[in-house]
This record gives sequence, structure tokens and C-alpha cells, in this order.
Amino acid sequence: MNVRDRVEAIEADITTLPVDAIVNAANAELTHTGGPGGGVDGTIRKRAGSELDEELARIGHCEPGAAIITDGFKLPAKFVIHTVAPIWGGPAQKATQEPVLARCYESVFALADANDVRTIAIPAIGIGAYRWPADVATKIAFSTVIAHLRQSDIQTLVTFCCFTRADRERYSALIAALRD
Repeated sequence: MNVRDRVEAIEADITTLPVDAIVNAANAELTHTGGPGGGVDGTIRKRAGSELDEELARIGHCEPGAAIITDGFKLPAKFVIHTVAPIWGGPAQKATQEPVLARCYESVFALADANDVRTIAIPAIGIGAYRWPADVATKIAFSTVIAHLRQSDIQTLVTFCCFTRADRERYSALIAALRD
């Protein structure tokens, strides 16, 4: 199966997807910061149940660029892979921050491979509260995921699960331009 057939972009609630794993855009302390809506992290925590909060409290920390894996608890997904993006520091810090954002995806897929995750859904990491420009974050995410898929045949489907139509359209355009 070629790479293009193994990626898709959709606009949906990531917590409803019946995949092996979903990815959570977490903070380094692995705590829920609350706030209106709570973003992807808040939605995942609410739907997974208090057991997820308890497990994350036991783990306690995740460095930017790293990832940890937990059970999905009450979610349709078997696992949740939590990763921490660096907070966007502007163009002056772009050169040092882009590799850290790319490591988020590399860390996610290392855990996915180790846990035989065949189907995985990924949100637009860093674009919300961490203020990454959407076009920059999307290109990093896409290129890192495609590089992984070209080296590994474990994942049969990677879903870029977007909260907005604009995010989905950015990923869809990259998928359409993909040459295997």
C-alpha cells in the first residue's frame, strides 16, 4: 500500500474515532489547565474519565518533544499517546523549536510502533494554545509523519483529525500533492 493511501484529513471530534490510538496535545506537567472548552486535552480527559487523570498524575511529567502512552479508558481508542509541543516563541526561535515539534511526532510514532498501533488519529499539535502558526506546524507534522510512513509499514491509516475546516484543508492539500 502506498503512503498516500495510508493518510487522510478529516474534521471531527478525535474522541469519537474508533482507532487504535489518538494523540493528545498535552502540557509538560500532564495536568489539565481548565479554561473554556479545554481544547483537545480537556475533551480527551472528559471523555476518557477520571482514570486518565489519575494515570497522568502518577506519570507526572513529559518533556517537550517527548511522548507517553496511556490506556484509552472510556474512549473508543485503545490508547492515548500524549505529547508536548514547545510553545511558539516567534520567528527568532523557529530554528530551535521546529526540531522539537518534529520530535513530538517521532516520539508518538516510536510508541505507536512499539505498541503495534495500526490506526492513529492526530490533532493539529501546537496550533491552539501554544500559538504555532498553522502553516508552519502543519508542514512539520505532515513531513514528519510521511517520513515515518515511508520507513514503516506498521500504520495502515494515519488520520489528521482537525478541529477546523481550514486545518483540514491544509492537510488535504498536502495529501493531494503527495507523490509516492
